[in-house]
Parts: sequence; structure tokens; C-alpha cells
Amino acid sequence: MPLSPSKRTLLIKEIASRLGTEDWALIDVTLRQFSLPWSDNWSGAKDTYVLHMIEEAPDQSLIDLAQHVGFQFEEVTGPRVEPPFWRKGMLRLFVSHLATHKDVAAQLQEALLGFGISGFIAHNDIEPTEDWQTQIETALATCDALVALLHPGFHASNWTDQEIGFAMGRGVPAFAIRFGQDPYGFIGRFQAFNGNNKTALALARELFDAYRKNKQTQRRMSEVLIGLFEQSGSFADAKTLIGYLEELEVWEPSFSTRIRSAANGNSQISGAWGVPDRVVALANKWAKSGV
Repeated sequence: MPLSPSKRTLLIKEIASRLGTEDWALIDVTLRQFSLPWSDNWSGAKDTYVLHMIEEAPDQSLIDLAQHVGFQFEEVTGPRVEPPFWRKGMLRLFVSHLATHKDVAAQLQEALLGFGISGFIAHNDIEPTEDWQTQIETALATCDALVALLHPGFHASNWTDQEIGFAMGRGVPAFAIRFGQDPYGFIGRFQAFNGNNKTALALARELFDAYRKNKQTQRRMSEVLIGLFEQSGSFADAKTLIGYLEELEVWEPSFSTRIRSAANGNSQISGAWGVPDRVVALANKWAKSGV
């Protein structure tokens, strides 16, 4: 069935916004790879250029390109049943790990929740009566990112390399954490962290920092951070989170309204010294930029 004008418009908007953050050379290479037009003669903004070049693209090309830049087509295909293992309003992170180290994965999963990241751990999130492989495939098909916990023997697993291949095929960002196993093959291209002698909380913070700055996930993390700010449970939380919001490079028009409302309605924000003034300054900054 052809895409409706509304769905085409949404896909074009998302692609232009996301691909428009790349440098000119990569934009043109990407357009050519998807058999879309490109030009050496353009004097305007990059996102407007992308929008112009993809406006007449076939439906399937738009769908494929949207997935390539991190926007999942499922998001615009209408109502669907959400997998029960993802926490609402959080970044969805598939944690690829060996069964023998599921305790490390579980500790990381718990620590990530405080940073607005919902981690999928097969041994924790799948009921014994459910189809194991189907649920893993569902998690891989709906995750925003993947992280591989590289313990010795990781490469020998029947599952882990397949999970990574699935995620790479979808084009989602993938990171690795070294626990005695060095990255290999395609994993060698991942951003890698050293997990030895680090707590789950420290690793969760490193992943949080990486995903809020990564071009493919920064838009999703912007939404996550706005939600966390609205739910600030202490003065300290409000001060920390407004700092993260001030560093955002992606801003939606609704964000300014939401943080102003939060500053008025959440006493932990309104009572945090200096935070309400920073909220006003941040909203004004983006208003001046035209957002």
C-alpha cells in the first residue's frame, strides 16, 4: 500500500533533519547510495538541500533511507502493540551478552534506568514460556541502539554475532564494552569502552553520555532528557538535568513549553536555586534561533 501524504511528509522531515547534520560529502554519498539525486550547485542549508533532493523519492527509498538515519518506519505505520520489555519514554538499548555473565548485564540494566535508558537483557526480560528467538528478534527490530559486553568467549557464542549483525543491518548505533575480549571484525569499528574495574553505574553514565551526543540517537535522547527533567525528584536532579538540556543540539518547538510548564508545576525544579532562570534563558535561546 502506498504511503499516505502525511507519512511521506513525516519521513521526508525526519530524513532531512537527521541527514542534514552530516558533512556535505557524506550527504551526497548517502544520496547516491540510495539512487537519489544530488547536486554540486547548492547555496542553502544542508537540511533544505536533503529535503529538496528526496521530495520525489519512491516510497521504499524513503523508508530505507529513514531507517538508515535511525528513524524506524514502524513509528509511522499506525497503531501497533508495543513490546512489554521496553520502558515507555526511554531510549531502547539491546544488551548483547554471554549467558555466563548475565549478572553483569543485569547490573548494567538497572543502572541505565536512572539515565532514561531501557536495556533489554534476554535472561531477565523473556518469560520461559515465550518463544525465545521471536522475542529476541522483536527486541533487535525495535531497539534504538546496541551495546555488546565483550567477555572472553563472546565471539564463540551462537547468538552474539548474529545479534550484532542484525543491529548493524538496521543501521542502529552499536558500542562495545571490553571485559577481557578485544573488539574483532566489524565490532572493531564500534566505539568501545573499557569495562574492567568499573561499576555498572560508571558504565551506564559513559553510555548515557555517548548516546546523548551520538548523531543517530541525540534526537531520541533529547526527548528522554526533557521527560527526565519534567520528573525531577530533587533539587539536585533538576540542577543536573538542566545542565544536560543546555548542551542539547536538537530542540523541538514543544520542548520550550514543556520545560516552562515543568518549572511552574514541579516544586523540585521551581525550588532549585537558579534553575527557573536557566529554564527561561534556555527557552529564549531556542526561540531566538527560530525553534
